[in-house]
Amino acid sequence: MRETPSTIDPDLAMQLKKLRFRAWHRGTREADMIIGGFVDKFGDSFSDRDLSWFEVLLEEQDIDILNWITGKEPAPARFTGPLMQAMQKLDYLDPAK
Repeated sequence: MRETPSTIDPDLAMQLKKLRFRAWHRGTREADMIIGGFVDKFGDSFSDRDLSWFEVLLEEQDIDILNWITGKEPAPARFTGPLMQAMQKLDYLDPAK
């Protein structure tokens, strides 16, 4: 886990920037807010492994990701763990926005 965004390796910072763009341009407003909001809140503290996990997650369909996050369907084993649990809390969303 990183202390501050200024300590991020430039290559990782570029990867995070690309992932952040992809997270905010999913195709549906709901997915943009949930997935984009998650990376905005936690992305700067992602480890290399977390970045890889998130990158793979972004390859999935929005409806599947939203179903996993809301608990409508169980997440596949490759996505279970602390990051999915953090996404499922949805406490990173700001209703004022």
